[in-house]
Amino acid sequence: MRVIKTLMMSLPLLAAALPALAGPTLEGVKARGQLVCGVNAGVAGFSAPDSKGEFQGLDADFCRAIAAAALGDSTRVRFVPTTYQTRFVALQSGEVDVLARNVTQTLTRDTSLGFNMAGVNFYDGQGFMAPKAANIGAAKQLDSATVCVLPGSTSELNLGDWARREKIRVQPVVLSSMDEMTAAYQSGRCDAMTTDASQLAALRASALRAPDDHVILPERISKEPLGPMVRHGDEEWRDIVYWTLSAMIEAEEMGITRANVAEMKNSQDPNIQRLLGVTPGFGKALGLPEDWAFQVIRQVGNYGESFERHLGSGSPIRLDRGLNNLWNRGGLMYALPLR
Repeated sequence: MRVIKTLMMSLPLLAAALPALAGPTLEGVKARGQLVCGVNAGVAGFSAPDSKGEFQGLDADFCRAIAAAALGDSTRVRFVPTTYQTRFVALQSGEVDVLARNVTQTLTRDTSLGFNMAGVNFYDGQGFMAPKAANIGAAKQLDSATVCVLPGSTSELNLGDWARREKIRVQPVVLSSMDEMTAAYQSGRCDAMTTDASQLAALRASALRAPDDHVILPERISKEPLGPMVRHGDEEWRDIVYWTLSAMIEAEEMGITRANVAEMKNSQDPNIQRLLGVTPGFGKALGLPEDWAFQVIRQVGNYGESFERHLGSGSPIRLDRGLNNLWNRGGLMYALPLR
């Protein structure tokens, strides 16, 4: 019994000491010296090209974080803009290494489409936006209205489910891209538009001619957990993507930022020592250098820094953290223990 207890106590240490076998995706990323990341073609705050043509946003930052973890350099990313029609094909075909573009995680995408979910980096919900002049104060007032929506999205399915559940009729106006949907809405072709509430806020701030003339209705008709996806069959790569996100969340909880991460390596806190690679073994477990998380935080920052930079009160989007706050501040962001 004493021998069994000793072995059981040693298992976590043995697991951390064993190196992960490099999967084909990581091998491919290392061979080309570049991460290929599938992103949204243009949603402000998440992934959109700036005046220099460089992608910026929460999802773009996460792509850079993966590159920092896997390659030690956050700049070694090639961003591939994808649409609602091409995003899953790009991942399935191997055109991109990871999809990080406002993708809702669902059962069918996990199973029949053959993807692995790698954490949630934004908790959202589907909403509606309407002109303020229409005096629409609640979603139920959209009975008999025309509503712009994107094809092949969870938004299109949710709209139909919601209308049946509420026993009202809406007329979907299906447009092939976010740009087309926004143009149709502004031209008056539809009475309202629907998609994730965060995207509505981004569109109102960056794409509408008079943002203050439009209101986002208070109801949320769905749960939309958004996060990165990778292909089935490469668990090592899924682990790298998942734990990169977890490290960014954990860093915020521990108060580790881009500005103080080097100083924090001197901390005596064992949790910080494990995260920053001072205590060895956790990089080896992922098939990465021991300082992988240190590089993520030093080059990109923690989750809260990325959120504030692109979506928070200091950004044009001005979103409250809400559900995307840390678990100990009333939100849902919770990192699994790094042990």
